Amino acid sequence: MAATTPVTGKATGEGTGATTGATVYTILDSPLGELLLVGTESATAPGGTALVSLSLPDQKGAATVQDGWRRDSTAFVEICAQLTAYFAGSLTRFDIAYADSGTDFQRRVWQALDGIPYGTTTTYGEIARLIGVSGAGVRAVGTAIGRNPLLVVRPCHRVIGSDGALRGYAAGVDRKEHLLGLEGAPVR
Repeated sequence: MAATTPVTGKATGEGTGATTGATVYTILDSPLGELLLVGTESATAPGGTALVSLSLPDQKGAATVQDGWRRDSTAFVEICAQLTAYFAGSLTRFDIAYADSGTDFQRRVWQALDGIPYGTTTTYGEIARLIGVSGAGVRAVGTAIGRNPLLVVRPCHRVIGSDGALRGYAAGVDRKEHLLGLEGAPVR
């Protein structure tokens, strides 16, 4: 979560930008609990902030506020508006710049997540196939999905088991089920 990480994309999978340094955060109430949003100031991101992390209470690997971070709800006005619209059912595609993170493999997996349409699901095996990984690589795909720092906006909740069952979600399977229900996606 380095403050100097360059912005290389959006949750829509498009665009670039440059960060200017300061790490900022805010908390947003949501149907899933309090979302912790962490970002870096960016001259080119919509609203001036590139999202670094979006996490939930009790989430495995959740971000925690660090010394030197500045709480600034105004830095997240655009991002919070999109999240609020998503939870209200009126937004189906985010346009949020995010800061680059992760390994090359993780970024390939996360890019595949960005391509899963609203209201649909896919499997871990299908994501593996899309990025050219087979066999035991499916487990590595699952691990990369589990390390997604941008819950909700990078839709890892849309990935399910090959048998249609809901498999792990860093913030809990109940929250995964809630998000899929919100989107009207098929859930077993």
